[in-house]
Amino acid sequence: MLRSELIDKMHKDNEHLTRRDVERVVAVILESVIQTLENGARVELRGFGAFSTRHRAARAGRNPRTGGQVFVSEKHVPFFRAGKELKQRIDDSAK
Repeated sequence: MLRSELIDKMHKDNEHLTRRDVERVVAVILESVIQTLENGARVELRGFGAFSTRHRAARAGRNPRTGGQVFVSEKHVPFFRAGKELKQRIDDSAK
């Protein structure tokens, strides 16, 4: 689902809100998650999952095109762990 599709669905389910209001709500939620992760904290949405960051140490990597060795600097990457309810619903729908 794309961001615009999410906004359209939320607007359809909440017709008392304007599309612009729904866009602002989605933007505020996503920006809040991003800012929290930037500050090194964790975001937990009960039943959905938890967002956090993981540290990746510097390492030697390989350029897939040339096969040559390249240096990959250390970094922090976003990580998502699905919640129990989300896992269960996906498992049930796959059966």
